[in-house]
Amino acid sequence: MLKKISALCLCFIITIISLKAQERIKKTINTNWNFYKGEIDGFPNKNNDKINWEKVNIPHTWNAIDVTDDEPGYYRGIGWYQKDIFIPSSFKDKDVYIYFEGASQVTEVFINGKSVGTHIGGYNFFSVPITEAIKFDKSNTFSIKVNNQHNEDIPPLSADFTFYGGVYRDIYLVAANKIHFNMDNYASKGIFISTPKVNNQEASVLIKGILTNGNKASQNLIVYSQIFDDNGKKIAEKTDKIKTAGQQNQDFQQSFATIKNPNLWSPESPYLYRVISQIKDAKTGDVLDEVSNSLGFRWFSFDADKGFFLNGNHIKLIGTNRHQDFKGLGNALPDALHIRDMQLLKDMGGNFLRISHYPQDPEILEACDRLGILTSVEIPIVNAITESPVFADNCKMMMMEMIRQNYNHPSVIIWAYMNEVLLRPKYDKGSEKQETYFKEIAKLAQEIEDLTRKEDPSRYTMIPNHGALDLYKRVGLTQIPMIVGWNLYQGWYSGKIEDFAGYLDNHHKELTNKPVIITEYGADVDPHINNPNPIRFDKSQEHSNLYHQFYLKAMLERPFVAGSAIWNLADFNSEQRTDTDPHINNKGIMTTDREPKDQYYFYQSHLLKTPFMKVGSRLRNLRSGISDSETALVHNEMVEIYSNQPEVSLKVNGKVMPSVKTDFNIAKFNVAFKDGINQLEAVSFVDGKEVVDFAEIKYIIIPQKLKSNLKEFTELNVSLGDYRFYTDKTLQQVWLPEQAYSTGSWGYIGGDIFKMKNSGRQSFGTDKNILGTDYDAIYATQREDIKQFKLDVPDGKYELTLHFAELLSDKEKEGLAYNLGNAAENDKLTERSFNVYVNGSQLIDQLGTKNELVPEVAYATKISLNVKNGIGVTVDFEKLKSKPILNGLQLRRIY
Repeated sequence: MLKKISALCLCFIITIISLKAQERIKKTINTNWNFYKGEIDGFPNKNNDKINWEKVNIPHTWNAIDVTDDEPGYYRGIGWYQKDIFIPSSFKDKDVYIYFEGASQVTEVFINGKSVGTHIGGYNFFSVPITEAIKFDKSNTFSIKVNNQHNEDIPPLSADFTFYGGVYRDIYLVAANKIHFNMDNYASKGIFISTPKVNNQEASVLIKGILTNGNKASQNLIVYSQIFDDNGKKIAEKTDKIKTAGQQNQDFQQSFATIKNPNLWSPESPYLYRVISQIKDAKTGDVLDEVSNSLGFRWFSFDADKGFFLNGNHIKLIGTNRHQDFKGLGNALPDALHIRDMQLLKDMGGNFLRISHYPQDPEILEACDRLGILTSVEIPIVNAITESPVFADNCKMMMMEMIRQNYNHPSVIIWAYMNEVLLRPKYDKGSEKQETYFKEIAKLAQEIEDLTRKEDPSRYTMIPNHGALDLYKRVGLTQIPMIVGWNLYQGWYSGKIEDFAGYLDNHHKELTNKPVIITEYGADVDPHINNPNPIRFDKSQEHSNLYHQFYLKAMLERPFVAGSAIWNLADFNSEQRTDTDPHINNKGIMTTDREPKDQYYFYQSHLLKTPFMKVGSRLRNLRSGISDSETALVHNEMVEIYSNQPEVSLKVNGKVMPSVKTDFNIAKFNVAFKDGINQLEAVSFVDGKEVVDFAEIKYIIIPQKLKSNLKEFTELNVSLGDYRFYTDKTLQQVWLPEQAYSTGSWGYIGGDIFKMKNSGRQSFGTDKNILGTDYDAIYATQREDIKQFKLDVPDGKYELTLHFAELLSDKEKEGLAYNLGNAAENDKLTERSFNVYVNGSQLIDQLGTKNELVPEVAYATKISLNVKNGIGVTVDFEKLKSKPILNGLQLRRIY
């Protein structure tokens, strides 16, 4: 009897193992790859033992470092990955695939030296069948060739972001039964779920898909689908019998006519159901394949006059754009950082994400589904097109892949394409060639539009344009999509901030039947820079505060603006950019490593429903300024508090200031900072409970008179030709803007602020990348034709550092597409030479362009000096050829 029970148990165990063995296996193969940057002759048909392989793990990019160095450009070419992978004999009766979540941008896969498949495009998923090429119960050599070099037939052609190379998302090995849901359908799940009818009382579900029978014989099968609520309770099921021919695909369709009282998906309540679809053997009931998808019940619409509606309720879409890179990692991010970005957007109160300018990691849309963030996803046609059938076919292929791969996400409401394609159009303005080019763009747009609406009639389409309304209207790009997106930067690249409101009204007047989303808006904030008197293009936190405050108010006041997406969630890499923080687009509301800027808190104060309070300028916990009084070390500075409460009180160093009413969720306090550590506490009361935030700010106050007995002089850092403060947290230094000399104090004598010629944007300094330094902001401004710099410091031993950079150059400046204002003229370099004297002694002889002043390269020299007899420090500049210059000055007292 015991033997019979044992035998039965063994049979039962074998049955379970057999059944489990039939289910799809999907596992990452990310670790321990060999990598080589460059082409390898004859590889992989002939192995090359002399190759110096580098060990890497996936995700990986070969551009994580070279996009931030001083060498213009970055590697765009071929990279090889290789690894031996054991394929078990249990896979012998399965269909085996290698599945990529993303590799940029042309990928070819080899198994044991044989090419098994190629994919074009750097941002969609793709899979390659490898069953016929692998050997079972042995190690197989997987070789992957990836190429990110420019290709006229593959979008994007150009853009204000970096085209990283590499296998930068997860790779999987997938093994499925010979009978499975189709795995050759553009790397989709092979199942497409829609909700033809949704309201508060009931909903319907339609499941479409394709079965693959890879066996030679026909077979009777069952397609079994179940719908579960978020507690795991099964609420509906559907069973259909299907007979499939051998070596054939078979379409199927299942309809759930009525789901009573559905829980609706929304940003406030992102309720997700789960749909599990199975293929079963009709005879044995064994599960042959299983796929799981999320399901959200919602309905939505856009109206040209009233904006956006979700589940019958009017909602203003407010959120951000998002690029997929992170400081130090390039675009090769672990899943946790993708998920964290979406949580940061949700924590801001955002309900909308424009996934720009390309599809991103699958974790993004999965997180948006869970968190309740509505999304627009787009293919990477940016700035321009190529007028070739191959380019058009690649675009349409990318659109098809994007739609089918992301079809089942309830968070997706818009499919988009063609970002700013008329920004810098090809050919001479008004020429016949340009008009033909415009027609080709419109033709391709219409083809993509037709494809999209056929593939997915339930969602909207959109083309994001830059602000040339008349041109886009003439070419037809405002008529083709269902929604028009505008990327608008009035008050940044061109014009005034106030022009933004007029543009919105003009859209509504000119395109009366077209819903509108502001798909981009923003202003740079270099985290190091502040300016209490902000001006356009100074990259200060203060200017960006004004910019976002005006833009948000204008959009909230206009119901026809369906929504907006800030450019950008976080600062991101754009290798060709220069300016104060080279290779970085600083328009993010967070830094590259996700420290929030003021704008993040400003939007929280407007979007969060719970009581909110935050002291602004938190990136400036180290500050400096000149004392407002000769008799006390105190400096007054405006502090903004962001809060959704009507009134805020502020306590500074234990002293309570009079409360202030918030205006557009901002309370402004004129705070008297003392020298040293300052404690700030902002408070409101809601139903008797405190809503409070704390900030600790270290303030370094410079006395008006450097020989003041209020404070011993220790150091001074000055940025010449500059209006702004520059904070270096690493060295705990603050660089002050220049000032004219006055007796007892410090400052320049003579000269003028350096300005670029014919710049429609920047009124001081240059926008070049200054090489050989991380302090581009300091070296990018200067006072030219300076006569003296005086510091009336007390006697002692000092260290004086002088900073110079030749800002004129004969180098041709590249015209960057994103610069919409007047481009600065190319410089004309002339010979410069001057002497520098310190307290009468000549310490620098004939400094100039024939020696240390190499154009666009930083040069500094540190000088030791003894100050005695009360003479202070005087730096004299003697002109030899052209004008003497000074970019920065530091004086530190040793004793």
